[in-house]
Amino acid sequence: MKPKLKPKICPIPKKVNEFLKKNAAKFELIDHKTVFTAYDKAATLKVKPATIAKVLVMRMDRDLATVVVGGDKNLDIDKLKKAVKAKKIDFVKEPVIKEKFKGIDPGAIPPFCELWGVKVFADRALLNQPKIILSAGKYEWSIKMSPASFKKITPDLVVGSFTKTKAKPKTKKK
Repeated sequence: MKPKLKPKICPIPKKVNEFLKKNAAKFELIDHKTVFTAYDKAATLKVKPATIAKVLVMRMDRDLATVVVGGDKNLDIDKLKKAVKAKKIDFVKEPVIKEKFKGIDPGAIPPFCELWGVKVFADRALLNQPKIILSAGKYEWSIKMSPASFKKITPDLVVGSFTKTKAKPKTKKK
C-alpha cells in the first residue's frame, strides 16, 4: 500500500499566491523566523536593509494608498505630498489595515495592493537594488524578486523619490 501524500499547502495567503501565479511572477519564497520590522528581517536574512521593502499604508486626502520604501530609509511626507499633490497625508491605524487587508498580517502587507484596489507608490532607491525582498502576507514569509519583475506585475506602480535617509542613532558619550 502506498503512503498517502499530504497535499502541499502554500504558506502564504491564497489571494497573494494566486496573484503571483496569474501574473507568472518570477520570485523566490523565503521562510524565516517571525519578524515585525524591516531591520529585524534584514538581520535575520543577513542582507542589507536597503533591499527590504517596507510597505506603509497611508491615507492621501480621502484615498488609501501604500508607499513602498527601503528598510534603510524613512518616508518623507513632504516629498510625497508634493509628488502626489495631496493636501493631507497620514499613516493609517491598524484597525483600518486589518479591515482593508483581510487575511494578511498587518505588518506584512505585500506591495501588490491593486489586489485591494489601492494605489502603490515605490521609492526609486529601493527599485535600484539588484534584488528586493517583499512581505508575503505572513510575518514568517517573504518574497525575493528583481525590481523588474516587481514592476512587471505591478503595472500601475508610481515610482518617485519619497524618502530621506534614516538618522544615525546618537551614541552616549562616556
